[in-house]
Amino acid sequence: MEDSIRRFFARYEQFFLRALAGEPDPAEVAGLYAEEFIAASPAGVKAGKNDASLIEAMRQGHAQYRAIGTRDMRVRGLRLSPIDEMHCVAHVAWRATYLRADLPETVIDFEVHYLMQQRQDGPRVFGWISGDETAVLRRHGVL
Repeated sequence: MEDSIRRFFARYEQFFLRALAGEPDPAEVAGLYAEEFIAASPAGVKAGKNDASLIEAMRQGHAQYRAIGTRDMRVRGLRLSPIDEMHCVAHVAWRATYLRADLPETVIDFEVHYLMQQRQDGPRVFGWISGDETAVLRRHGVL
């Protein structure tokens, strides 16, 4: 399972980089997530469906990342916590780089914990847990 999860996040990283460049692939978004998923952060817990609303939320999110000067988003580390033969938590350490005319290059490291399910056609995200992104961006002067 570990190799397939590593390949998954290499693909995820490439998708994110293309989205930051203004070239998202909505079909690829749908392929990364399970039919339904949960998201948890300090703002609360939400459930969602892998449908047109997910694709639209991703488009808006990536447009916001571009607007605040996100230039790069890279996986800097990956650790797995197996649950059973089909499920694990992927602890993904990300490094984001921001640059705007009014902001010197700013690098922020953070971690997101993805709930993963291994399927016959590859892994899918069925949930994630993240910290307070807005607070971190404010603390670094990005917002």
